[in-house]
Amino acid sequence: MADDNQGAAAPQANTAPMMNLVGQYIKDLSFENPGAPASIMLGGGNPAFNVSISVGVKKQADDLYAVELTLNAKANREATVLFNVELVYGGVFRLRNIVEAQLSQLLMIECPRLIFPFARQVLASVTQQGGFPPLMMEPVDFASIYRQNLANLAAKQNATPAVADADTTKPN
Repeated sequence: MADDNQGAAAPQANTAPMMNLVGQYIKDLSFENPGAPASIMLGGGNPAFNVSISVGVKKQADDLYAVELTLNAKANREATVLFNVELVYGGVFRLRNIVEAQLSQLLMIECPRLIFPFARQVLASVTQQGGFPPLMMEPVDFASIYRQNLANLAAKQNATPAVADADTTKPN
C-alpha cells in the first residue's frame, strides 16, 4: 500500500534563490620592484600607499558569472617607487532563481565580498615575497562602492545630453 502513494506527487522544481562559488582564479598578476635590491635596504619613514579597487562582472552562461576584482597598490617613499602591484582576481559564481532587481547587487556586492579575502592574501604574499612587509588591505565596503558607481553613472547620464550638444557645435 505504501507503494501506491509513492510517486503520486510530481517532484517540484526548486525555485529557491541559490548562489554557489564554482571556482576562483588569478587572471593577471604583476609585481614591480624597480629599485631592487636597494629598495629593500632603504631606511626611512613609512612609505605612502596608493591602493585602488574595482569590480567587473562578465556573464559566462545562463547562470554563470565571472566576478573580477582589480586591485592596484603602489608604495612610494618621497619620489622613489618602492613597489607597484596589480592583481586581477576572479571568482565564477552560479546564480539561480535570483530576482532581476537583486542580481546587480548580488554580483557587485556579495560576490566580491566573498572573494576579497583571497585576493587580499595574494597581495600580502606577493609584497612579502618581494622583500617588503606584507600589504594587508583593510576590509572593503563593496556596498559603498556600488552606491558610488550608481551615483557616478546617474551623473554621467544626466550630463550626456549637454556633452552631445557640445560635440555637435564644433567651431570651423
